[in-house]
Amino acid sequence: MFFDFGAGEILGLALLAMVLLGPDKLPQFSVDAAKFVKKMRAFATNATNELKDNLGPGFEDLQPSDLRPKTFFKNHISNVLDQEDEESNKAVAKIDPDLL
Repeated sequence: MFFDFGAGEILGLALLAMVLLGPDKLPQFSVDAAKFVKKMRAFATNATNELKDNLGPGFEDLQPSDLRPKTFFKNHISNVLDQEDEESNKAVAKIDPDLL
């Protein structure tokens, strides 16, 4: 989740909305806000699916959080380190203990 709202913040925003909009416009504003959030979620989902399709195979489990630079570099560095560990383990496994 992008925003970490507690109960106090939500209550404060609700009271602020009631004061600014008034009780007569608040229900319609709530409906419009819910529709906007639903459209934005659909837009984000469609954009993610289109990105997965354009990137091709190997990106089926792509998450938007994977595209953050910090996460992206962390994943790739760990992949490189894992490959180096596997290569070093292969080299150690090839040494015959009888020759030592």
